[in-house]
Amino acid sequence: MRVLGLTGGIGSGKSMVAQIFARLGAVVIDADQLAREVVEPGQPALQEIATAFGRDVLLSDGRLDRSKLAGIIFADPAARARLDAITHPRIRARMDEEIKARRSGPGVLIVDIPLLYENDRTHSVERVIVVWVDPQTQLRRIRRRDGLSAEAARQRIAAQMPLDAKRARADHVIDNSGSREDTRRQVEAIYHLYAAAAASPP
Repeated sequence: MRVLGLTGGIGSGKSMVAQIFARLGAVVIDADQLAREVVEPGQPALQEIATAFGRDVLLSDGRLDRSKLAGIIFADPAARARLDAITHPRIRARMDEEIKARRSGPGVLIVDIPLLYENDRTHSVERVIVVWVDPQTQLRRIRRRDGLSAEAARQRIAAQMPLDAKRARADHVIDNSGSREDTRRQVEAIYHLYAAAAASPP
């Protein structure tokens, strides 16, 4: 199985690209889904987060109040680092297990990791695909999607490596500034390239 890393930035449309890959036949491992799983009620990480940030970050049913926690960590880099220290080792462990379980299978495996470069995860994939948009489009999409002020949206963008820096390091770039159809064509080209390679004898 060909193992490809998929990354981008908040508002770049990476999740849409992952869905297109899945519809084409790729297996997708979603780091955001794993991140949600490690903070479910009953998981040790949730208790550690409540201890570190106060029980105000929990909803009345005991689940994590993601909106409240986001407001804390995006305004304070030290708080974000504290959260990362709790969650990232657990997410990495689950991701490594998922990749190991699937690596020997046929086809294409897409590992969707928003912070692939920031967390130095390039070693876990063969090639990296970056979903890119121009800064104005990125800011507009975040504000429209999440109902954020310009300042709050910029805080979230600033918490990640700039998209242009990711693009410069990528093996493949998907420009998602245009139409959905244009993006789909770019995804199809990359998928078929690696699906053909995966089907060829060594």
